[in-house]
Amino acid sequence: MDIGILGLSGSGKSTLFNLLTGQDAGPRPDVASTGMTQVPDERLDRLSALYEPKKHTPATIRYVDVPGIAAEHGRDASLNIPELRTMNALMVVVRAFASDLVAHPLTTIDPMRDLTHIEEEFVLQDLMVVEKRLERLAKDLARRKAPELEREKAVLEKCLATLEENRPLRSQEFSADEEKKLRGFTFLSVKPLLVVLNIGENDIGEDPFTDTRWAEVAERPGICCTAVCATLEGELQGLDAEDAAAFMDDLGLEDRALERIIRESYRLLGLISFFTVGDDECRAWSIPQGTPAVEAAGVIHSDLQRGFIRAEVVPHDELLDAGSLAECRKRGTLRLEGKTYPVADGDVVHVRFNV
Repeated sequence: MDIGILGLSGSGKSTLFNLLTGQDAGPRPDVASTGMTQVPDERLDRLSALYEPKKHTPATIRYVDVPGIAAEHGRDASLNIPELRTMNALMVVVRAFASDLVAHPLTTIDPMRDLTHIEEEFVLQDLMVVEKRLERLAKDLARRKAPELEREKAVLEKCLATLEENRPLRSQEFSADEEKKLRGFTFLSVKPLLVVLNIGENDIGEDPFTDTRWAEVAERPGICCTAVCATLEGELQGLDAEDAAAFMDDLGLEDRALERIIRESYRLLGLISFFTVGDDECRAWSIPQGTPAVEAAGVIHSDLQRGFIRAEVVPHDELLDAGSLAECRKRGTLRLEGKTYPVADGDVVHVRFNV
C-alpha cells in the first residue's frame, strides 16, 4: 500500500511522517521523502510465536511526504510530483493545534478551511490535465473519427463538468468502463482521502468531529477522518512499552493514534490481511476484501497463481487453538477451497500449485 502525505506548511505532516516511518523527512523541504512502516498485527505475532520461524514479515505501507502546499490559491508545484499520482490513497493532515512557535501560513487556525483549500488544489491539478487532454482529442478527432476517442472525450467531458463545479472526481459516479478509461490519468481528486486532524495536547480526550461540518465530510464517498496529537505521539515514541501503556491509561487513551491511522487506511481502501505460515517465515499479505483465492495466490508469487490447484485455508484463531495444521486437518477446520473462494480477513492460506 502506498500513501501520499500532504498538508499546508506547519500542519505537522512531516512530523507524522517521521513518527510513522521512523525516519526524518529529509533536509530539503522542496523534495518528497519516502519511508516504510510495518503494519502491527497481533495475529501475526501470535502465529510467529507458535511457529518460531526464521523470518517474521509484517505487511508494510510506503509513505511519501510531499513538500508543504502553499497557502496562496493557484496550481501548487507540490502536487506536480509524479510519484504522488501513483499512490493508492492520500493522507491530508490539517492543523487544529495552536502554537506560538509555529506560525500558520494563513494566520488563523481553521482546519475545515485548510481541507477545502487542499481539495481545491486537487481539483485544479486534475482540471489542468483534463483540459489539456481534451484539446489534444479535439485535434485528433478533427483529423479522423474514431469511436474509441469519442468515448474518451465523453468521459473526460463528464469529468470536466464535475471539476468545473469545484467537486472532486471521487464525488462522481463512473461506470466500470469509464473507470478503466480514466485509470491512466491518475487523477488526484479521485483518490481515497484520509483526513487527519492534528490536535493539541489540551484537546486530547475530546471528540473533534462533533461539528456538523466534519460529520458531512466523513459522509462523503471515499473519505475517512481521524484525529491525532503528533506532539503526544512523539512523547509516547520515546517511552518503553510499559511506561507508554501507563501514560496512555492516565490520559484515558485506548490505542495509539498511529496504529489507528493504519487501521483507517485499511478501512478506507477496503483491505484485509491473510497469512502464510511455516518454519521459514510467517508473513502477512494485504489484499482488497473479496479477492478470490487464485488472485491472492498471485500476490504471494505469480507462479502460484499460474499453477493454482487448490488453497488450504483455516482461520488464524482455529490454527492457534489447534497448534498445527495437522491438528486442524484432524478437526476438520482446514478446508480445501477453489479459485473463486473469497479470502477472508485473518485466513491462513497454503496454496497447492503445479507449474
